[in-house]
Amino acid sequence: MSTTTLAPARSRVGWTFVILLALGVAAFAAIPYFTGSLDELAAQGVGLAADYAVKPLPVQVALYLHIAAGALALIVGPFQFWRGLRDRMPRVHRTTGRIYLIAVAIGGVAGVVIAPFSPAGWVGLFGFGALGVLWLVTGWRAYRSIRRRDVASHQAWMIRNYALTFAAVTLRIWLPLMLLTPLWLGMPWEFESAFANAYAAVPFLAWLPNLIVAEWLIRRRGLPSYRLPA
Repeated sequence: MSTTTLAPARSRVGWTFVILLALGVAAFAAIPYFTGSLDELAAQGVGLAADYAVKPLPVQVALYLHIAAGALALIVGPFQFWRGLRDRMPRVHRTTGRIYLIAVAIGGVAGVVIAPFSPAGWVGLFGFGALGVLWLVTGWRAYRSIRRRDVASHQAWMIRNYALTFAAVTLRIWLPLMLLTPLWLGMPWEFESAFANAYAAVPFLAWLPNLIVAEWLIRRRGLPSYRLPA
């Protein structure tokens, strides 16, 4: 089998893996928030319910909007990179693209609203706040590029944007890894302090490596890469 045959196969395997992770996180991390009130979920120990059950109603609404819109973007996003869909059903590609970018807009604004109330404190404010702002900016740049019919730039900005969307997945990968790191290093371990330390790291760790990988993919595909002005 030639290298040119293996490359598309690896790409399909990679995106299938991304889709499965996205579906898994959307199912197991997002859906539980819609099975009861925040007070009920807090009693069950679901996610961040206990932290936001005591917050003002507008913050709680923003939390639900962020979860719902983020889950929708997480699921719809991978299909925007499906070349067969773009080539054979361009109208469907455009429609799902609009749905995706609307979900990003809602999720990004809601994310900025709830960032100051993050249980990670100042690190959560700046880490998750920056994520929300960059999510909005990259989505807007992707939209503006395709409006100008600059397909290459549109693809590059969409890769960056979905890398930020995928932070919902990588956060849940990094969190247990950071939680168990003291055990691997032979350090004293206590769950509450270990979780607090781990959660203090993920507001940036969840998305910064994603952007690095995204930029590598962009350059590998010969798309316009981002360079800081001289």
